[in-house]
Amino acid sequence: MQVQKRKSLIMKTLGKNIKKLRGEQSQFMLASENDISVSIISTIERGMKDPQFTTLFKIAEALNIKPSKLVKLVEDGLPEDFTLIDK
Repeated sequence: MQVQKRKSLIMKTLGKNIKKLRGEQSQFMLASENDISVSIISTIERGMKDPQFTTLFKIAEALNIKPSKLVKLVEDGLPEDFTLIDK
């Protein structure tokens, strides 16, 4: 699998998890209550943006989870033998 496709898989998995954790709360409410751009939330949830590390921390905090938990959810959603680096 190409590196770009693997990156895309990570971003899509992240987006799905954020959307799931957000639940019934709108993107607008999540964004406005936590000083995050609605467009950032939207593009991340659609798997189109590779967010900055600090943005991940902010989103995790807004979702009331630890950043490590958010990363673990993404990791668990990837194939078992997933690797980003060609070996």
